[in-house]
Amino acid sequence: MPFKTAAPAASVASFRDVAVSFDGKPVLKDVTFSVAPGEFVCLTGRSGSGKSTLLRLAAGLIPADSGVVDVTEDTAFGFQDSRLVPWQRLWRNITLGMKGTRSELRGVAERALESVQLAGRADDWPAELSGGQAQRVSLARALVREPKLLLLDEPFGALDALTRLDMQDLLARLRSSHGWSVLMVTHDVAEAVRLADRALVLADGEIRTELAIDRTHLDRHNRPENHAELEDRLRDALR
Repeated sequence: MPFKTAAPAASVASFRDVAVSFDGKPVLKDVTFSVAPGEFVCLTGRSGSGKSTLLRLAAGLIPADSGVVDVTEDTAFGFQDSRLVPWQRLWRNITLGMKGTRSELRGVAERALESVQLAGRADDWPAELSGGQAQRVSLARALVREPKLLLLDEPFGALDALTRLDMQDLLARLRSSHGWSVLMVTHDVAEAVRLADRALVLADGEIRTELAIDRTHLDRHNRPENHAELEDRLRDALR
């Protein structure tokens, strides 16, 4: 019997008894959980456990075979690959698909770039960026859409360790200042503990473990003081 997390009274995303199969093979089985306004939830688990499928459901990219998926329309999606259009300058990438005059859109993009510590780079091309800078632009692209829910699929997985920590800090600051809810897939238990209010461990398409993370007291690296214990509990759940 799969583990079911408690559903808050109000949510920006809820999954109720959700099942998905591909080519007759079950990928998600009877999944139930919610994301509350302002909450950061990490999905972790081994490859093939159903994490990315849940994120694609939340984004409306695939339908569920059964159950109910109810997600706010105000979402933005971030991938491991920043997916910038190489022939568009950064300000165009950030405002792609948005309506407004050239000066209005450029102003929006410049303010977003300043927020992600890339002020003055609006006219740069994507090829001029490092991997970490490209992910900053990806966050800026989410920022201008003012989402209630940010969906992230291993956004920092391809970055080196130090850049990854910098990006985690940036995401935490942006989330705090803009009030985003976040649903993020990660294989990194330390990353989940460093960022999330709650971590869900998936195995064989089911939520097997839910771990609440108290962020009241943080160490100098912005980790919960009991982070080592929490990381061990997640690693045990993944075995």
